Amino acid sequence: MNVTVFGVGYVGLVQAAALADVGHHVCCVDVDAKKIEGLKNGIIPIYEPGLSDLVLTNYEKGRLSFSTDPSVGVVHGKLQFIAVGTPPDEDGSADLQYVLAVAGKIAELMDDSKIVINKSTVPVGTADKVKKHISAILDQRQLAIPFHVVSNPEFLKEGSALDDCMRPERIIIGTGSAEVEEVMRELYEPFSRNHDKIMIMDVRSAEFTKYAANCMLATKISFMNEMANLAERLGVDIEQVRRGIGSDSRIGYQFIYPGCGYGGSCFPKDVQALERSAREIGYEARILRAVEAVNRQQKELLFAHISSFYREGVAGKTFALWGLAFKPNTDDMREASSRVLLEALWGAGARVQAYDPEAMEEAQRIYGTRDDFTLMGTKEAALHGADALVIVTEWKSFRVPDFQRLSEELRDRVVFDGRNLYDPGRVEKMGIAYYGIGRGRSLWKTGPADKNGRKK
Repeated sequence: MNVTVFGVGYVGLVQAAALADVGHHVCCVDVDAKKIEGLKNGIIPIYEPGLSDLVLTNYEKGRLSFSTDPSVGVVHGKLQFIAVGTPPDEDGSADLQYVLAVAGKIAELMDDSKIVINKSTVPVGTADKVKKHISAILDQRQLAIPFHVVSNPEFLKEGSALDDCMRPERIIIGTGSAEVEEVMRELYEPFSRNHDKIMIMDVRSAEFTKYAANCMLATKISFMNEMANLAERLGVDIEQVRRGIGSDSRIGYQFIYPGCGYGGSCFPKDVQALERSAREIGYEARILRAVEAVNRQQKELLFAHISSFYREGVAGKTFALWGLAFKPNTDDMREASSRVLLEALWGAGARVQAYDPEAMEEAQRIYGTRDDFTLMGTKEAALHGADALVIVTEWKSFRVPDFQRLSEELRDRVVFDGRNLYDPGRVEKMGIAYYGIGRGRSLWKTGPADKNGRKK
């Protein structure tokens, strides 16, 4: 099938590569000329495991093409995917200007029937707005071209997006047309062979399903972080609690890992957007507001721990920071907890030596050159000359460090672990003070610090 994808970000590029790999012919369109030219030359704009090889292979075989010209894309495909961003507006609601801009461009250029597919995460009712927008432009052109608008939300996890796309747990298709359903089933048939993963529902329910899924997952995270904060004050180890409750099949182990807050392009934005949507119709979504509030607080927790340990302040201190991306296996720093911590440390007069396996260039792009910020080539190099270590992202390469080296390198011999990677007893046997999230070693109850910053 001939397919066009508008937008070559995480969602668009991964979806396009997956569709091309099973034999469809996909044209990717984006307004960013530099990004398109880079893709033509084998430069992938994002880090996602396996994506680079898949894009290059299908580009070389002619099943994947790239263009900045929307007319090329509109002519190419009967199926027109909209996979552009929906960033939060000033009030937290989803900004639909890019979605509607693409829909408008399709309407201006189409001369035969199209199926317009909303892949972007959008509020309930967006398909109606897209349909109305396209109809108005076709009326202005005095054309009566049939078209359909479909909701087909993505359920990709950054870091495993390609696997999620190639082996989806479900494929949600929102449409009321039997004709469109048949076409969409044909499109996704290669991804639904071992059992039927396709779920057909009305458009508005499909739009809502995406928000409900992300908000449920964000709720589990914030709930567990709330429990961790209680555990810290009650002398309870939240990791033992996590294993205890996770063994209950009704709860499960996924998304109940306490930490220093969630980030990325989805959870923060989608929780805010759904809460704002509720407010617009006069409903107070109290749980969603609490989820968002807990997460904001959680992102400040590492700095609060550090400040409580260093009672005389951190001015002049140097911190080794492991992890910049909001999660492992990505270079994405959008809404990352590392950014909250970095800016708090700098504001207090501290220096940071940071390492991340993939997000170093992104950190350089965001913050530029600073006297108080050094990007290091290895995690070991980040330790040299540092007073303390702070762990923000749970990369696999951070899970088994050389504790003897930590003890020798860190001047104050203290680790602040925002992802609970280590066993506190093992770390402390090496003479290193260890503070995780909810590990029953509360900094809120300890006494004053001595002149070296260690607790008495």
